[in-house]
Amino acid sequence: MALGQFSPGPDMILLTRTALAKGRAAGWWTALGISTGLCLHAGVAIGGMAYLVSQGGWVEKGLRWAAAGYLGWLGVRLCRAAFVAIYSGIKFEAAEPAAGRSFYVRGLLCNLLNPKVLLFFAGVVAPFLRGDRPEWWPYALWVILVGQGLLLWGAWVCVLQWGPIRGRYEKAAGWIDGVFGVGLIVLAVVLVVG
Repeated sequence: MALGQFSPGPDMILLTRTALAKGRAAGWWTALGISTGLCLHAGVAIGGMAYLVSQGGWVEKGLRWAAAGYLGWLGVRLCRAAFVAIYSGIKFEAAEPAAGRSFYVRGLLCNLLNPKVLLFFAGVVAPFLRGDRPEWWPYALWVILVGQGLLLWGAWVCVLQWGPIRGRYEKAAGWIDGVFGVGLIVLAVVLVVG
């Protein structure tokens, strides 16, 4: 689960960039939004609805196109901001106070519009739902999935605020934002093509 969470993907890119560029509070709000999305994905996966998405069809294609559109929009915004920062000579400034709701919504949408999260959860939980299990077991599994997600994303935000990491980001913010923007655009294209 942790390996899947920290593999390069939309949630990881968005959270890393937000925590580095906007600070700890914005990172926490984004992590909370992503974790709220995990609540829904974990519930659907445990409830067996992941089967619909795994069969393809309009549900899977609709999620794929919506996710691609959202990730592409985020990527273009980051690339535009990076271009301005690099070519205008504007230096990185300290993070402004976070508008919590905005970062929460970005994290939530990024996670909810990623159909691969649902498929990943379906694959992770399937072996744990087989056989004779107590009635409370699916609920405990849901708490484990969501709790682990929130805990690790929050820990990642704290790591990104560590002085040496933060200092390196501040020196190359425009370029790093450009790389993150291109990464999101590539993910959007992969969702549409693949």
